[in-house]
Amino acid sequence: MAQGRRRRRTRRPHRQDRPSASPRRLRLRGRTVVVVGAEGFLRPASLRYEFGKEDPDSYYDGWFDIGALRREVFGPLEPGGTGRVLPDLWDPATDRATRSPYVRLPAGGVLLLHGPMLLRHWFPFDLTVHVRLSAGALERRTEARAKWTLPAFARYEREVRPGETADALVRADDPRHPAWTGLRG
Repeated sequence: MAQGRRRRRTRRPHRQDRPSASPRRLRLRGRTVVVVGAEGFLRPASLRYEFGKEDPDSYYDGWFDIGALRREVFGPLEPGGTGRVLPDLWDPATDRATRSPYVRLPAGGVLLLHGPMLLRHWFPFDLTVHVRLSAGALERRTEARAKWTLPAFARYEREVRPGETADALVRADDPRHPAWTGLRG
């Protein structure tokens, strides 16, 4: 744990909304929370769409700026780091830099990073949570315009096995009744 800061991660397939209940609960317990979404670290459209706008392999391998996440989010939290985290870097709607200000995460603070397929990058998480949908549930809950990403998620399940890699697993086939497996230890 770097400088007393805790890093937590959640994954929400195909959901761009930010987690809200967890940060609120942590803040009520006196923790400073910074929420960062991987969708704020997309690469420019010219790079994302190099092989077409609906290429599952490109989505899997090249849509997210992993180097920028390491540099702007995790680097400042390492020992000797500034503690200043960039909450987002790139706006996909305008295809321009967001120019967001840095946010200070003090010692004892919690970084909550959410986004798709994050466990395959071996980020320095203190705790990882994988939100799993069965293949059928993922297909049902994925918008028609995003169905082309399903092969990338299937590849992620095969290659990374996030349900076995994560510290905790939440089965979310029915969003009204998520099933928490508890922490592995």
